[in-house]
Amino acid sequence: MLVLSPLARADQVQVAVAANFAAPMKVIAVEFEKATGHKALLSFGATGKLYAQIRNGAPFQAFLAADDETPEKLEQEGLAVRGSRFTYAVGTLALWSARPDFVDAKGEVLSRGAFAHLALASPKLAPYGAAAMETLEKLGLASMLQAKFVQGENIAQAYQFVMSGNAELGFVALSQVMTDGRIISGSAWLVPAAMHQPIRQDAVILVPGRDNAAANALLRFLRGPVALAIIRSFGYR
Repeated sequence: MLVLSPLARADQVQVAVAANFAAPMKVIAVEFEKATGHKALLSFGATGKLYAQIRNGAPFQAFLAADDETPEKLEQEGLAVRGSRFTYAVGTLALWSARPDFVDAKGEVLSRGAFAHLALASPKLAPYGAAAMETLEKLGLASMLQAKFVQGENIAQAYQFVMSGNAELGFVALSQVMTDGRIISGSAWLVPAAMHQPIRQDAVILVPGRDNAAANALLRFLRGPVALAIIRSFGYR
């Protein structure tokens, strides 16, 4: 009975997760269940689309966004628990190609323009898409390359365009192409942080999760050493 009693108190939490954080969150969810007995049920998507779903009554109890503005907005609108919001990761934007040696270490491939398609997430829905546009504007290349854009609704779709070969290169989250501190395949330029606004990713408990033990435990777990080690291994700060 002593062994089984923690499981008897186990709960589950419905979590809306920004698409860029899919890979680390799947690992974190496994470790979270091992450590607490609680289960995290994950739904991935563009931050803007998840926000719309939350406003329309989707039964999420916790939200891991790809920015800090959306969770703050939910707080102001009375849809998130005040005081529960914190930055769980700072993302890194990468220009990536599935082809080895296609993307150089300084991103000069962009100015050469020797490609037909450049993938990026929707700047209106996805913070990584907005960061990609900021980068191109700072480089003075946004207008020149606009005809080559292939836009995904979220960063996961942008990654798929490049992975499938439908785009020779694209702006993705470093976490999608890195594990254990190494680029897993292809070639990449890590976009300097000064090229765009910081991609601070905030988590918050939503009103339906206020009294949910699993929701509160998950956000505590995200601050702990196990989750932080996983987050760093995928290239987040």
